[in-house]
Amino acid sequence: MDAEPNPAHLKLAELEAAGKLTAVVTQNIDGLHQAAGSRNVLELHGSIHRNYCRKCGKFFDASYVKHAGGVPKCECGGLIKPDVVLYEESLDSTVISRSVQAISEADTLIIGGTSLIVYPAAGFIDYFSGRHLVVINKSATAKEVGADLTIAAPIGEVLGQIEVHE
Repeated sequence: MDAEPNPAHLKLAELEAAGKLTAVVTQNIDGLHQAAGSRNVLELHGSIHRNYCRKCGKFFDASYVKHAGGVPKCECGGLIKPDVVLYEESLDSTVISRSVQAISEADTLIIGGTSLIVYPAAGFIDYFSGRHLVVINKSATAKEVGADLTIAAPIGEVLGQIEVHE
């Protein structure tokens, strides 16, 4: 919970603020995109920053859970669970629909990190029919063949060098 946004998170927020980015679709649960300033973040697997009581539904922030001392419990006696999708749990259908819509409407799609090989995000790429596909990853992946631009480097290093003009 002490992680800080990297240059990629910050640049994506800057692109959104300049009107050049409409959404960030992420499989990360760390909330770093929001911490960097991004507003339209579609979290496929939820967020550790939202926690809820499994009995009464009351929400708790990450700080409450971090300082709970043991298994966090609600005043009602229920267990508090992070609002993250665990193995064999279903993804939120609204988040999936919004992610597919954002990808299908994009003119340019930037894929960073392991999103080309880790599902479900890897499957969402098939909905992209825009003009430019950009892949930024430390190492090569199988789906790079259809990319207009492939950059083999850390995404934070690459996006951190971009100058945004409004």
